[in-house]
Amino acid sequence: MNRNSRHLKRFVFVFAALIWPMPSKADDGERLKLIQTIQIQGVEGRLDHFALDTKGDRLFVTSLSNNSLDVVDLKAGKPIKQIPKQGKIQGVCYAPDVDRIFVGNGEDGECNVFDGKTYELLHTVKLPDADNVRFDAATRLVYVGHAERALTALDAKTFAVKATIMLPGQPEAFQLDTARARAYVNTVRPSMVAVIDLAKHEVIAKYAPTSASSFYPMALDHVNQGIFIGCRNPAVVLALDAKSGKELWSTAIPADIDDLFHDAKRKRLYASCGEGFLAILEAKNDGRYEVVERMPTAKLARTSLFDPESSRLFLGVPKQVGKPGPEIRVYQTGP
Repeated sequence: MNRNSRHLKRFVFVFAALIWPMPSKADDGERLKLIQTIQIQGVEGRLDHFALDTKGDRLFVTSLSNNSLDVVDLKAGKPIKQIPKQGKIQGVCYAPDVDRIFVGNGEDGECNVFDGKTYELLHTVKLPDADNVRFDAATRLVYVGHAERALTALDAKTFAVKATIMLPGQPEAFQLDTARARAYVNTVRPSMVAVIDLAKHEVIAKYAPTSASSFYPMALDHVNQGIFIGCRNPAVVLALDAKSGKELWSTAIPADIDDLFHDAKRKRLYASCGEGFLAILEAKNDGRYEVVERMPTAKLARTSLFDPESSRLFLGVPKQVGKPGPEIRVYQTGP
């Protein structure tokens, strides 16, 4: 080999190393390892949000296209109950203290409450276009976002409406920071984050970032008081300072994001995107998070749930050609 050939070979090797980093142990698929696939019954179309009964190892799935709440036994690896006639079912939360399931139905304009053992309907609260639902274990309040530009707080035990908080726009995703008695709510139009004092049940700040719009999912970094927003225009994760609303950074992701979760232990974000990818972002030395892996999934597989206690991530995959119904893919997170 002559000198020019040796120089050329060295140049190609160095260039390749720059654009394709050498694989680490985690790059071999260990960030997320598929450990279980569970078929559920349903028609073609989207699944929506999930909730988890950690103690009972049950997953609650809102099957949007099927208008049903599906209960999955994760230990047995099979569905055990399907509750039909949930019009445009979207959000769900589980309140373990009272063993009740709260479901937000957009078309029916109601939040239904089911018994966690018998699955019988216990109560219905009328809330137009009810969507995302969250449970605050500290106060035993359930929060429901709905179309009247509002967030309503319900007593998980008595079902009484404790407060209705008016927002600057129709709510999409929201997260609770119970340690600081705060809630952060994404509104789509206008694209804004409303900060709520959970003790007073009132909006105390409004953050209006300008670098992106169409805010959908949200995740919180409770330790560093950061807000992560999954945006669709453009397709980015946008980070804000929770105390000031200052824009910190943004990172491009696949299109059509609908769920986003922060893994504090591993300093990661998991973004499920309807374009057909599960994006994994990791924190860098400067505090930014960057995409380190794009796992192919399926079109419209955009809803998920991460459980930090068991280090599992659950992904909803709509019915595929040749499959009997939708499926839930369960991933174990790696180091």
